[in-house]
Amino acid sequence: MNIKKKILTDENNEPIAVQIDYKDWLEYEKLLHLKSAKMADLSEFAGSIPLKMDPLEFQKKIRDEWN
Repeated sequence: MNIKKKILTDENNEPIAVQIDYKDWLEYEKLLHLKSAKMADLSEFAGSIPLKMDPLEFQKKIRDEWN
């Protein structure tokens, strides 16, 4: 996909934002919504991985290891 864009920079010439035409944004937004709608239903995978620990407890345990 060829995206027509303008790169906005700060006083140090570092990129800080991207500007696109609104018409183009509407097209990209449609594509994003279609993709997320397809990815949203994960119910077919429920229970497909046997868990030995509550997922939230596992997440807390792993995050505690970061510090």
